[in-house]
This record gives sequence, structure tokens and C-alpha cells, in this order.
Amino acid sequence: MLPDMTDSQTAATPQASMRAIRVERLGPPDVMQLQDAPVPSPAPGEVRVRVEAVGINFADALAVAGEYLTRTRVPYTPGMEFAGIVDALGEGVSGVQVGTRVAALGGSGAMAEYATVPAAALIPVPQSLSGAQAAAFPVSYFTAYHGLKTLGRGEAGEWVLVQAAAGALGTASIQLAKALGMNVIALASTDEKLDIARTLGADITILQDDPDRVKKVRDAAGGKGVPLILEVVGGKRFQESLDMAASRGRIIVIGNASREQANLRPVELMKRNLTVTGLWLTSLMNDAPATAEAARALAELVGSGQVVPQVGPTYALDQSVQAFEDLLNRRTTGKVIIEPGR
Repeated sequence: MLPDMTDSQTAATPQASMRAIRVERLGPPDVMQLQDAPVPSPAPGEVRVRVEAVGINFADALAVAGEYLTRTRVPYTPGMEFAGIVDALGEGVSGVQVGTRVAALGGSGAMAEYATVPAAALIPVPQSLSGAQAAAFPVSYFTAYHGLKTLGRGEAGEWVLVQAAAGALGTASIQLAKALGMNVIALASTDEKLDIARTLGADITILQDDPDRVKKVRDAAGGKGVPLILEVVGGKRFQESLDMAASRGRIIVIGNASREQANLRPVELMKRNLTVTGLWLTSLMNDAPATAEAARALAELVGSGQVVPQVGPTYALDQSVQAFEDLLNRRTTGKVIIEPGR
């Protein structure tokens, strides 16, 4: 828990204006523009955070393109996940201390030097984490935990298939699965990315474009297929996830990196008693007991050093377009980070 503090406390008043990324129309990454904007003041129930680092997710790129699960309203400032130092408290806020490093899931608004978010959106993080590590933590690690445990019901000794294994979610999933005693099969696009997966503890690594990938995955799990699959690719590859699954297997759909339509024939689920479950962190965060359980488990694992947020390439705010393009073109590993203070 964060230490208590009186309401309306504030750090030194920042400059009147700040740099922020603004999106006036939806489209590819180059619609993002760096502009000057007023420094926001926290409304009642909000806190203002001096942003140290913004974690960039595939969902951020989809939101800018107008392809995310919820409608993107323009103009807006992207950035749903970030970390920084609490700078000011709005009226009615308690239990938060100015000067404390926090992470937050604010939905948008993080790609700026300052951001305001509801106090309820703050996520306490171990103070041993750097700003970049704290920004790499919330989305990837909460999603991985819910995929593996809350929805996936994974157990020690089971095999789990992790796709896009060197990305932000993939690296988080490998670490958590190993910490939970699970066996990991990792798929990635290059040998270099598979090296990262092995370093994090993956037991079996296979190139995602290997022509024999389906058979190799099934064989790695004892020839019977994989009990738990974290599915992030979608499109034509979704059928492969069904083919790789063991009888009574659970497929947790977390993303659609291919940006292609996937087809599902219910009779295929019936034949092998498969379960396909969708996972959207935004709605799961509204489940207070599930969020509390995930936070408790993750805090313990981070505190013990079993889980270390994997920071990938870092960019300045004026390099945001490049950061998004590198992410979309699969040129990155770990969590892509933008640091507004650079």
C-alpha cells in the first residue's frame, strides 16, 4: 500500500506548458504529432504524475489506427500504461504520497511530460524498480497472470505455449509460467528472439515459421498437444492454436497481431472438448478480487526477484512515431518504452 498523505498536497509547481503527443486524425503512426500543451491540474479524485516512462503496447498502435476494441475519440494523447512520480493530489485523494513512484493504467494520455489519472487507476510498484521497469510492469504482467492463472487455470507441471515469446507479453508470460512451476514452449520469429526466451527459462523453443511447427509443439508436450495456449497472433494462425491444443485444452485469446480475421468452427471445440476464452485486461481490472489476487502474487514474485520486468528499446518523445513503427514491424523485444523527460 502507498503511504497516507493529506489531500491537495502538491510538489513544486511545474512549468505552465509541457510537450505531448497529439492525434488529430486516426491512421498509421505518423499521424502522431509532438505539440505544446498546458500542464493539467488534477480534478477531484485524480492525481497528477510527472511521467518518467510510457510502456507502449500493440493496443496503443491499434487505438491510433482506430482499430482497438473501444472507439478512439480524437483529438487525444495516446499512452495507456506509464510510470512516474506523483506530483500533485486532487481534492479528496488520500492514501497516496507526493514523491512516490507509481504505475498507472489510465486508458490514454500518458505520452506527455505530465498526466492526470484517477487515483483508483494507480498501481503500487516496488520502489526498487526503475521508471522504465515500472512502466513495463502493469499491462504485460497482469495480462500474463490472468492468462496463466485467473482464466487459464494453469498448474505446476503443465505445458503452456507462449507465442511472440520475446515481446513484452511473451517475456512476462515465460517468467511467470516458470515461477509458477509450468513448462514453457516458446514461439518466436528469429533465433535471436528464441535466445531471449531460453534465457528467461523457456524449456522448448521453436521458430514460429518452422514448417513443422504444429507437430513439433505437439511432440514437445508429449505428443498429446498443449493444455494451455496464450494466443496473440490470430488470423490464419488461430487454427494452428486449435491444432496444437491437447484434448480439453484451454486457449486464451489475448491479441490479434496479424490484424486478420480468424475463423472458428464450433464443432472443432466439441470434438476435443476445447475451451476458447477471451482476455481483455481493461474489463478484468474492474474485478476487484481478481485484481487484488494478481497484485498480491505479482508483488511477491517481483519482490523475490523471480520476475524482472523486461525493458526493451527506449525512445524520446519526439521518436514516438519510430517507436510505434518498430513495434508494428516486429523489430523490438521486451517492452517498448518512451521517456518524455529525454
